[in-house]
Amino acid sequence: MTLLDRLTTLLGPAHVLTGQDCAPYTAEWIGKYHWQPLAVLRPADRDQVSAILRIASETGTPVVPVGGRTGLVGGTEAEGRLMLSLERMNRIREIRPQARIAVVEPGVILSRLHDAAADHGLYFPLWFGARGSAMIGGVLSTNAGGSNVLRYGSTRALCLGLEVVLADGRVLDLMSELHKDNSGYDLRDLFIGAEGTLGVITAAVMKLVPAPRAHATAMLAMPSLDAALVLLNRLQAQTGGLVEAFEFMPRSYQELLVARRPDLGLAFDRIHDVTILVELGATAPRDCDPAPDGALPLASLLEDTLAEMLEEGLVSDAVIATSESQRAALWARREAAAEIGTPLSGPMVDTDICVPVDKVAAFLTAAETGIAALDPGAFPHCVAHLGDGNVHFAVFPTRDDPTLSEAMIRVVEDAVQDLGGSFSAEHGVGLSKLGSMRRRKNPVALDLMRAVKSAFDPAGILNPGKVIP
Repeated sequence: MTLLDRLTTLLGPAHVLTGQDCAPYTAEWIGKYHWQPLAVLRPADRDQVSAILRIASETGTPVVPVGGRTGLVGGTEAEGRLMLSLERMNRIREIRPQARIAVVEPGVILSRLHDAAADHGLYFPLWFGARGSAMIGGVLSTNAGGSNVLRYGSTRALCLGLEVVLADGRVLDLMSELHKDNSGYDLRDLFIGAEGTLGVITAAVMKLVPAPRAHATAMLAMPSLDAALVLLNRLQAQTGGLVEAFEFMPRSYQELLVARRPDLGLAFDRIHDVTILVELGATAPRDCDPAPDGALPLASLLEDTLAEMLEEGLVSDAVIATSESQRAALWARREAAAEIGTPLSGPMVDTDICVPVDKVAAFLTAAETGIAALDPGAFPHCVAHLGDGNVHFAVFPTRDDPTLSEAMIRVVEDAVQDLGGSFSAEHGVGLSKLGSMRRRKNPVALDLMRAVKSAFDPAGILNPGKVIP
């Protein structure tokens, strides 16, 4: 039997896609990478994943795991390779409200877990624009972040346990539900953020938190990023850490918003250099139960803090949502980032960096100055999770010149390195950042990463060519 014959016998002909049937799996969302896989495999359970990897290991066939296909860095490129789609493994096996955990399979779409948790008065606090298509296996494999990292941490902080199928088909059961386990190396964390290069995640135990009973949300115009950090720290102190999101949208972002999504409007009658979307979330009755005059205590606390800062000149203007529809309108402007940040035509240099929160302004100054020196007509554009220092920094160059694009990436890398940051924050490495890994990652760290890869996947069949240069 041929390789595909064996796989078809295992999975059934409906779940081994070849040729034109693979079309939905042959590109990433932004269209930078295109490929034709050998086949797309759609297993139904862990045992089928294990059998696939045993066959792949025996035949030396590369395998690329794939989830919701919302990646941005080429992490699922699979030319001539087997793509292992986990989309059929989409059960929420259980939600245990008393333990505040969910046991899920990798094909569960993020928004579906949000809805299931909400039915129990709970919340899975990982929130970003692609939540309607991104899957749990993918967010674990990239250690995804999003808007709520400030309060809840990235995906790694939200995972208690994993089940993983290794390259040779063995099943590694790390499905712990424990908050404390100091019994040797924490193997779980190796697979989170590994982009499918060490094993295939087939189940996970995820943490849930009480669902906020009240939100206070505002769009703010501020004179500077320094003023914004004063506000963030003041709100954290006065609320006891209830800030859930603190998002920065500069002038360039607002200009693109007006040009590409005029239907969403602007919060203010003019564009400001620094615009911040802030949201508080609370569960305690003292913050959530309306006062005798009908005011929401959490909203009143936000209003009082903003009033103080308006008097101090640290806030220029503010719009506070007074209804759920107004809150949704404020968030719609932020969540349009992926749509407005992709050029209608022409080249784009896209980076995803993180620096200490008090150095974001210094990064932007250095990066924008360096870009202007290379290409005075280039349009730099960014949006940022300011509360955790993560900046999505893109440039639209004036010409499609790979040498120029590479020089721009190096300018960004220099600025990041000088400030003690990382060139990869939450999108992963994939193919796009292999050059940055080669140039900027500590050489000893790269040696150890290669050793780990060799230990888990000695034949190099799992998502080869990704993450490690």
